Amino acid sequence: MFEKFREAARRRALYRRTRDEIARLPRDVALDLAIFPEDAARIAHDAVYGPRRGGKTA
Repeated sequence: MFEKFREAARRRALYRRTRDEIARLPRDVALDLAIFPEDAARIAHDAVYGPRRGGKTA
């Protein structure tokens, strides 16, 4: 049980770090990579937890 908590905390930290890095990209760089900074939360979620069921994917 403690291991599940540790894994959830690790993933949450990775999600937040990934989301923040995407959101901080300079707009011109993000657009060159076809990334919209406004989609940072969705992109980070998909990268860390896998695509949402029935939702849009990157």
